Amino acid sequence: MPRVAIIATAVVAAVILAVVLSRPDNGGTGASDGGTSTSSGEVFLQPAADTGPDAFTESTAEEKSSASPVSPSGATEPAPQNAVRGVTGDAPGLYGGTRNVASCDVEKQITYLEEAPDKQRAFASVARIEPSEVPAYLRSLTPVQLRMDTRVTNHGYKDGAPTSYQAVLQARTAVLVDDRGVPRVRCACGNPLSPPVAQKSAPRTTGEAWPGYKSSNVVMVTPAPKPVDAFVMCEPDGEWFERRPGDTGKKDQKTQKPDKPSPSASVTTPTAPPDTTTSQPPTSEPPTSDTDTTGPTTDAPPSSDTQQPPPDGDTGTDTDTGSDTGGATSEEAPAS
Repeated sequence: MPRVAIIATAVVAAVILAVVLSRPDNGGTGASDGGTSTSSGEVFLQPAADTGPDAFTESTAEEKSSASPVSPSGATEPAPQNAVRGVTGDAPGLYGGTRNVASCDVEKQITYLEEAPDKQRAFASVARIEPSEVPAYLRSLTPVQLRMDTRVTNHGYKDGAPTSYQAVLQARTAVLVDDRGVPRVRCACGNPLSPPVAQKSAPRTTGEAWPGYKSSNVVMVTPAPKPVDAFVMCEPDGEWFERRPGDTGKKDQKTQKPDKPSPSASVTTPTAPPDTTTSQPPTSEPPTSDTDTTGPTTDAPPSSDTQQPPPDGDTGTDTDTGSDTGGATSEEAPAS
């Protein structure tokens, strides 16, 4: 082959490599640099006890804690396409559990991550904190259980990096929430969570829907306007109690039933996400319910202001109307 042709071929190969390395999927936009990838609109349904693919850690959910599901008031029909019903993180009855019992073993979660430095670094990149700050960050969160099917951006761990995908977590799912009431960790898999982000197309659900699932009942949690003084929670027997932020249930106190025990939900207009990336298939694909599946892609969550969870405002969310979903959304594929 003539020398000029060889040089030309080498140049073309170099250009192709540069393009691949600069792509936002595996070559440029990850959780550590703030990128948010988009996909064809899949939203993965995740049952409360299901670990799911690409888990950060083993489950730290506490079986002794239980919550009673409730439907949000004001939600009688599915939200408009690419919109989602929002409930503020300080709404009484949004969360539940068993008084004096934490829904998640925070210290066990800390131990799992400390024993896996690579995962701790990936977790920290999603939470926008330093790896050394992870223990204090986790201890600042409050263990509760969801009482409504909730839309979030879930972040798994694969090939040494965080992935992200849109998911609906079933009511009764154990989570850790920040001081504005926003879910930040899913206890069944140790995955960091962030608010859902907008999708380019109408969301479509993937996975097996649980009994009683209705897209019109799916909500997303929006940050409380100010730090929560105490989360007003409901026990399965109908009793009410207050749990202080960062407390694991040891200081829970009984309280009166609120005037509106069922949180009201209002349609939230999502913000558009940045332009994107492609997705990769999950390590284990959940069964399809309404449509086809798409795998998770490496990505980043909303930013966070302090050592506390990612930015409260980082809502940008849309939801599903498609078939069985309802939530706000980002775009990606599952992880747990």
